[in-house]
Amino acid sequence: MLTLSRKKNESLVINNNIEVTILDIKGDQVKVGIAAPKEVPIYRKEIYLQIQESNKNSMTANGMDVLKNLLK
Repeated sequence: MLTLSRKKNESLVINNNIEVTILDIKGDQVKVGIAAPKEVPIYRKEIYLQIQESNKNSMTANGMDVLKNLLK
């Protein structure tokens, strides 16, 4: 993991098209702004993990049977 120090209103750039800016720092809370192309999905990690778990659960044997029936 890369660790960077940034102050309020400082940014970093990822992959030439994503800019992450520190907007505000209050106590232990940091507000982060992200400018990225619309096709780049951005999720809080806890939401991302819920989506992954939901996708995993939907791929049960019954889910696969339903998918196979749809493709027939």
